Amino acid sequence: MDKFIVSARKYRPQNFSTVIGQSHITTTLKNAINNNQLAHAFLFCGPRGVGKTTCARILAKTINCENRDKDGEACNKCNSCESFDHGSSFNIFELDAASNNGVDGMRDLTEQVRFSPQAGKYKVYIIDEVHMLTTQAFNAFLKTLEEPPPYAIFILATTEKHKILPTILSRCQIFDFKRITPQDTVEHLEDICSKENITAEKAALHVIATKSEGCLRDALSILDKIVSFTGGNITYKNTLENLNILDEDYFFKLLEQLKQQQLADSLLLYDEINQKGFEGDILLEGFAEFIRNLLVSKDAKAVKLLEVADDFKPKYISSATSTDTGWLIASLNIISETAIQYKQARNKKLHVELALIKLAYLSQAIELSQNNDSISKKKTTDQVKAISFKSLPSFVLQSEKKAAEISIKKPASIKPVEKAVLVIEEPNTEIKKQIPVSKSTTAEAKKEPSMKMGSLIKIQEQIAQQNNLINGTRTLDLETLTEAWNLYIEKMTAANNHTAVTNFKLSTIQITDENNFEIFTDTVIQQRFIEAERSQLVSYMQQYFNNNQLKYKITINEKAPEVDNGPKPITAKEHFKMLSDEYPLIKELKEKLKLDLEY
Repeated sequence: MDKFIVSARKYRPQNFSTVIGQSHITTTLKNAINNNQLAHAFLFCGPRGVGKTTCARILAKTINCENRDKDGEACNKCNSCESFDHGSSFNIFELDAASNNGVDGMRDLTEQVRFSPQAGKYKVYIIDEVHMLTTQAFNAFLKTLEEPPPYAIFILATTEKHKILPTILSRCQIFDFKRITPQDTVEHLEDICSKENITAEKAALHVIATKSEGCLRDALSILDKIVSFTGGNITYKNTLENLNILDEDYFFKLLEQLKQQQLADSLLLYDEINQKGFEGDILLEGFAEFIRNLLVSKDAKAVKLLEVADDFKPKYISSATSTDTGWLIASLNIISETAIQYKQARNKKLHVELALIKLAYLSQAIELSQNNDSISKKKTTDQVKAISFKSLPSFVLQSEKKAAEISIKKPASIKPVEKAVLVIEEPNTEIKKQIPVSKSTTAEAKKEPSMKMGSLIKIQEQIAQQNNLINGTRTLDLETLTEAWNLYIEKMTAANNHTAVTNFKLSTIQITDENNFEIFTDTVIQQRFIEAERSQLVSYMQQYFNNNQLKYKITINEKAPEVDNGPKPITAKEHFKMLSDEYPLIKELKEKLKLDLEY
């Protein structure tokens, strides 16, 4: 029985032409070899399983080949190539930086670099997972990496380029490897299946390529596992079963049920999916990707972004045509929110069922319309308009002999009228419609209405006279201002605001112009107390003078104009000083009892 070798090792590329999906790198390396423009240090970075270490080995093998062909490929027949294939070459050193990441390991490497190769032209050092080296190891490697011997070439490989020191990056030629496309992966898997006599459906191979996420090594590992599971007959169904992937037919069925608002059927379908061992997060993730593919299928330009098997593309395009774009966008939003909240949900099955309920009645909950090539989202409740009233026509009751004016009066004055006519005056028109009204009552007409518009003017005149107003506004003079000032002080006294009252009494006022007056204070403290009352004082003065433009400002002036407002009140401190001067024993009593004055 032959020893089994996994496909990732058995079909590992041996020259640049067999490398999958990295033509931009292999072409550059071959041209550099043919033109004799090799750098002394290379950095291969990119995702896992895309060929970084493989390309490093091929480069090391090719530059030491004794008989390279015209394309710059190794011959695989000379002594150097054969020793490399058997792993016995003394010119190629492959190190694992994850295991030898210290300073000592890097010092041993620099010691080996000093010795020239016994056979061949170059000594090649391949350091895999170089980002695992410590900062000290990097620093110990800097000098050798910058100025190595002419026969030494360093090839560094890493999956995490951002962890490497900038001083290392600046000394290397950097090659960025990209992920393998699903199409390239499927073609490579088909080639291996034909060599191994394996029967495989293309849809199944596409599922494997999608599951590998651009990593060719993972795709080959999955292929080996499914071959062992199926005995060499790979179908779409058994591939889904082995990889625990939900069949896309479920998504097509679920979409139709939700569009037709078949809630019970969609819940039963979810229960069937759950019984097969698929959790809610798998359904949400798969359905979100399914809707994304439908949105991509909407535009012919974007169909190339559809990462599904060729057999399913017509089905996707047909389903996308019959589904509204707005519905897809709104449902994708609901699914993404549900997926985010899935981990925090206690009853996860109910959490997914609520999302299905929202999707089933999504078309009733919102309306999505397309205007000017942009999709707008609007709740149906926004369509409900408030009741709008039109202007009502005026009604006039009129007897056959004479029209009567309706006036406001007591109900006792209402008397029956034998026959009246209801006259409807249409607004903004002079047309009158006469509608006979029988057995109705009408208000008794008076020659003079009980309330006239002139009465309102009389009331306003009375109020103006009571307040001594001229044209509705008091004239700002010193006498009236002093009166208002004293009234405001009385108001504050009634509110027990004695501190403010004292400072207001110590202040003086002066008129600046017809809309402004000025308040003079002796100290800053007085100014602050008056400023604290600004809003109430301005409001009071404007209301008193009936002048909304009335304002004032406060000025600190020790030599303010003297206005005889009577004797000024004295403070508690001044009062105590006067008493202590007249009666010295009071001061002595204060000092013995250690009393403090309340100012």
